[in-house]
Amino acid sequence: MTNDLSIYHLIVNASFVVQFAMFILLTASVVSWTFIFNKRKELKQAFTVTEEFEEAFWSGRELSDLYKKLSASEFEPEGIEKIFLAGYKEFSRMRQKEDIAPVVQVESAQRVMRIELTRELDRLDETLPFLATVGSTSPYVGLFGTVWGIMNSFRALGDVKQATLANVAPGIAEALIATAIGLFAAIPAVVAYNRFSTRLDRLTGRYELFVDEFVVLLQRQAHSK
Repeated sequence: MTNDLSIYHLIVNASFVVQFAMFILLTASVVSWTFIFNKRKELKQAFTVTEEFEEAFWSGRELSDLYKKLSASEFEPEGIEKIFLAGYKEFSRMRQKEDIAPVVQVESAQRVMRIELTRELDRLDETLPFLATVGSTSPYVGLFGTVWGIMNSFRALGDVKQATLANVAPGIAEALIATAIGLFAAIPAVVAYNRFSTRLDRLTGRYELFVDEFVVLLQRQAHSK
């Protein structure tokens, strides 16, 4: 066993099990960072759309005009826009029917908006479980690689008459790299998961508040017929 303790040399000369653990961790890290950048962009866009829509919604314009504008837009509706479109479309459909009580009209629109809200939240939450899994399991995968590497190092000492630090240092260093890679994969995943979960909770609150406020407006329209 050589005394070359460079990172590259230690990884290349690691045992197959340790290398496999490193490969899993590096793959998980790459996928995690891909999800992190995509989710950051996705949530930022969701907040931007929410702020722009709320500004238009509370500007005093007619809801029918806002509905027509969003329906005719060349851009695909997102987030809160989908919730509004689903609710107003259902409300308008129910109002066109005869002998439908106002409370039924509003409840039907509210039910449709809740369904659309759940779909949007499921879409935004799609990759967060993966980040949570990487954050919680990566240190253990790295630790497994470390334990295996150290075990092999001590087994190799059985063939050496005199054990010295030079004999065990490369094997232990090789094994500890697995732990380092495990932490490298886990820490960003945990930080991103906590950050995105907090932002998603805030967005959920704004969606739910909008649904409640919109229901109040629909109740007024339903009883003014």
